[in-house]
Amino acid sequence: MTTTTINGRPLVLPDDPDALLIDVIRDGGLTGTKLVCGSGVCGACTVLLDGTPVVSCLLPAQAAADKSLTTIEGVGAAGLHPVQKAFMAHDALQCGFCTPGFVVEATAFHDSWRATKGAATPSREEIAAALSGHLCRCGAYEGIYRAVAEACSGRFDGNDPIAPRLEARDKVTGLARYTVDIHHDGQLEGVILRAHLAHARITGLDLAPARAIAGVAAVVPLLDDDNMVRFVGAPIAAVAATDRRTALKAIAAISFKPEPLPAVIGLDAARRDDAPVVFEKKDRKRAGNVSEGAGGAPVSWKGNVRGPSAPFSQKARQAKSWLDEARQQRNPLLVEETFRVSTQQHASLEPHAAVARFDGDQLTVHISTQAIHESMEKIAKRYGLPHDKVRVIADHVGGGFGSKGSVGLETIAAIELARAAKAPVRVTFDREEELSVAGYRPAAELKLSLLPSAEGRLKALSLTAHADTGAAVNSLIAGLARLIYPAEAKELVDFDVLSNLPPGAPFRGPGGPPMSFALEQAVDEAALRMKVDPIHLRKLWDSDPNRQRLYDWAAGLDVWKNRKPAVSQTGRYRRGVGVATGYWLYLWQTGSSVELAIKGGRIVASCAVQDIGTGTRSVIANTVAKAFDLEPQDVEVRIGRSNLPPGPGSGGSRVTASVVPPTLLAIDKLKAEIRRTASRTPAPGSNAPWREMIAASPDIAVSARRQEDGKPPRGVRPALHEAGIMGRVFGWVLRLMNHMVVGAGVPSSVQVMEVEVDTWLGHVRVLNAYTGLAIGKLAAPALARSQAAGAVIQGIGYALYESRETDPLSGHILSGSMEDYRIPGIGDMPKLEVHFDEAGFEHVPGGSVGIGEVATVPTSPAIANAIRDAIGVRLTEIPFRPDRLMAALKGRDAA
Repeated sequence: MTTTTINGRPLVLPDDPDALLIDVIRDGGLTGTKLVCGSGVCGACTVLLDGTPVVSCLLPAQAAADKSLTTIEGVGAAGLHPVQKAFMAHDALQCGFCTPGFVVEATAFHDSWRATKGAATPSREEIAAALSGHLCRCGAYEGIYRAVAEACSGRFDGNDPIAPRLEARDKVTGLARYTVDIHHDGQLEGVILRAHLAHARITGLDLAPARAIAGVAAVVPLLDDDNMVRFVGAPIAAVAATDRRTALKAIAAISFKPEPLPAVIGLDAARRDDAPVVFEKKDRKRAGNVSEGAGGAPVSWKGNVRGPSAPFSQKARQAKSWLDEARQQRNPLLVEETFRVSTQQHASLEPHAAVARFDGDQLTVHISTQAIHESMEKIAKRYGLPHDKVRVIADHVGGGFGSKGSVGLETIAAIELARAAKAPVRVTFDREEELSVAGYRPAAELKLSLLPSAEGRLKALSLTAHADTGAAVNSLIAGLARLIYPAEAKELVDFDVLSNLPPGAPFRGPGGPPMSFALEQAVDEAALRMKVDPIHLRKLWDSDPNRQRLYDWAAGLDVWKNRKPAVSQTGRYRRGVGVATGYWLYLWQTGSSVELAIKGGRIVASCAVQDIGTGTRSVIANTVAKAFDLEPQDVEVRIGRSNLPPGPGSGGSRVTASVVPPTLLAIDKLKAEIRRTASRTPAPGSNAPWREMIAASPDIAVSARRQEDGKPPRGVRPALHEAGIMGRVFGWVLRLMNHMVVGAGVPSSVQVMEVEVDTWLGHVRVLNAYTGLAIGKLAAPALARSQAAGAVIQGIGYALYESRETDPLSGHILSGSMEDYRIPGIGDMPKLEVHFDEAGFEHVPGGSVGIGEVATVPTSPAIANAIRDAIGVRLTEIPFRPDRLMAALKGRDAA
C-alpha cells in the first residue's frame, strides 16, 4: 500500500498502475482540479507535487507516492494567497474553469520570485514564460498579467480585496462547482457510441452484449428513426455503467451492421454536380441549425447547396449592372476579391456535460448550458412532463460561446440513460468529441465586389457567401453586410453548402466575423485606390452615430497618426497598423423577469439566467446595490435554477439588456413596498437610510418583467429597419419564434491593430490592440473590459491560428486534441487599450447593451489590414499561416 499527503492529509493511492493522478484527486472530492485536454497542453489540472507544478492528467497516481500534493483547495486553505487576491481584484478570470490551474502555477511562480527577487515586478515576458503551459478560452490573459505582476510586487500581501466579480472567491479557490463536478450517490457514467463512417445506414443494432457486461446499468439506442448517420461522430447508442472504463468496454461490445453510403466532405467537394447528396428532399428537416434564430423563409435546394438566400439585397439587378459595366471599363476603383475563412471550434474548456436524476416523477438535470429556462421548457416538451416536474441547474458554466445554446445530445443521452437505469447518470464529452461534434463556426468562401462612385461614395456592393455548414443550414453571412455602409445598390447572397461533416453551430456573432473579414478588407483596399485615409473613408460611407464617434477616437490615436507606409520599411521585421469596423444587433429577450425580495434583512435577487463567465451575477448585484447605496456583496443573487423567474439565454449579447431593465422596475416596486411596510424610518441624518430600512423590513417580494424600450432619439432605429420590409419581417419572426427583439441603436466597435511581420519565417505577432466600443453604459466596468479583451484574443485566434483539419476522404476530424487545435495562449495577448463610449442607448432602461459579439467582429480584418500596411501584400485567407504569408511575399516578388 502506498500513500501520498494531499493538502496535509494522508491518502491511499490505488495499486492500478494505469490510474492517473487527476482521477484520484477528483474522485476524492477535490473537484477544483479540472480535466480539460488530457494531454498536458492546457494546464487546467495543475497541482503542486512537493512544491513543483505538475499536470495531473499525465501523471500516474503512483508518482505521488510518499510525496506532498497540494491542489487548489490547499492553496488558500489557511487564508487567501496573494495570487488569489490579485486574481480577484483584477478580474483575471471569466468562466473560471481554467482559473485553478493558473492560480496554482502562478502561486509557485510568485513564491519562487519573492524568495529570490523580493518585491520586484516581473515583466510581461517573464510572466508569459511562467504561464505558457496554460490556456484560457475566455481570453482573460490581460487581467492575469496584471494580477501576477502586482502579487509579485507585494501589493496583495495585506487584506482581502473587494472583487468586481461576485463569485470570484469561489473560482480562485476551486470551490465553484460546474456540471462535470456534480456527483450524486449511486451516480453512473454515460458514454456515447459514435459512428466511424461519414455516411451509412445502420442495421442489426444489437445492444445485448453491452447489457451483459458486469457493471452496466443501462444501454439505449440514439439513432434517428431513419437509422442513418451522416457524419463521423453521429450517435448510435449510449451506455451507463459504474465507471467510464466499464462503459467504454460496453460500447465496444455493441454490434451493428453499417451499410456504407457515398459521402462528400467539405465545401468544394459538396458543390460538385456529381456530389453525393447528404439530405434527400424528405430528410431536409433533419439538418441542424447554425443560426441563433429559427431560420428564415423557405429557400430552394440544389443537391447539397441550399440557396440562394438574398432577402437583404437592395436593387440587386442594378448592383450587377454597375459592376459589370465597371469590369468592362476596367474601372481602377473596382475592388474584387475572393476571401476564405476557416472553421473555428468553440473549444470551451468545460466540455458539454449533463447529469440527470429522477426522483419519482421529478427530473433534475445539471447541464453546462447557455439557456437554463429554455432547456427546461424543451426537456419538458420532449418528455411530456409539466414544467414544475423538470428542474435544470447550472451554478457555473465553463464557457459556451454559442455552442451550448440548445438541448444537446449529452443531455438527451443522460436523461434516457437515467430513466432506463433508475439511477443518476453523468454524460461528459471528451476532448475529441468537444473538438469534432460539439459545433463550430463554419468555414466560408466569400466573393466580393465593391465599387465606389466617381464622387467618392459607395455605389455598389456584391457579396456572395458559401458557408461550409456540414449537416446544418441557416447560415447568414452576406446578408449582414446590408446593415453597414449604405450603398445605392447591394447584392447580398448566402448559400449553405452541406456535406458529411458534423453540423455547425452559432459562435460569438454568427456570420459577423467572416462578413467583416471580407468587407473591411475591401473598404481598406478602396481607400488605398482612392488615396484617402481608411478611417476618413469609413466616416464618409458610414453614417451610424455610434461609429462616427468611434472613428474620431481611432483617428486621434498616436499609433494611427504616426504609422509608416509599407514602402518605407526594410529588413526582416516590419510593422503595420490597420483599422476595421464591426457591429452587432442590439437584442433583448421578451418575458425576462427578475424577482427582488427582502429575506432576513437582506436583499435577494432571483432570475433563471446562467452565468457563463460574462458576469451576470455581478451585473444584477451592481444594479441593485447602486439603487440602495449598498455594496454588491451585500446583495444575494440567485441564478442558475430554472424554477426561478424566467430569464434570457446567454447568446446574442442579450443578457444585460434583458435583465437590467426588469431589475430597475423591480427596484422601484421594492422601494415602494419597503416604505409601505417599514416599521420605523431611518434616523435623522443617517448616511445609510436604505440599509437601515432593509434591516428593519419584514420579508417581502416583488417581481417585474422586461418592459419595452423608451422612444429612441430621432434617426436611431432598429438595425433591421435599414434592410427594408424584409428586415422588419425578419425582426417580427425573431420576436415571434425566438422571443428576441431587435432594439433601436447599433452596438459598434472600431479596432486598430499594430502587428509585426517576420518576413523570413512568415510569423505575425499582434503588438498592440486598440478597441473602441459603443455599447451604452457599463453595468459592470471591470467585467466589460474583461469581455472586450477576451473577444479580441478569440479574434486573434481566428485570424492567426485556429483551423479545423479534416480527412477529405473519410470525414474524420484530425485536429481533435488541443495539441492539434491551436488556441491563443497568454504569450499571444497584445497590449490592449479599451475605450468605451457610453452614449447612444439612453432609450434603453439602464442604458446597457451587450458586448460579447460586437467586440470580436472586426478583429481579424483589422489584423489583415495591418499586415497589408506592413508588407504591401493583402492576405485573403485565414488563418494567416506562415506558409500562406511566405507564398504571398514570393508572389509579390515574382510580380
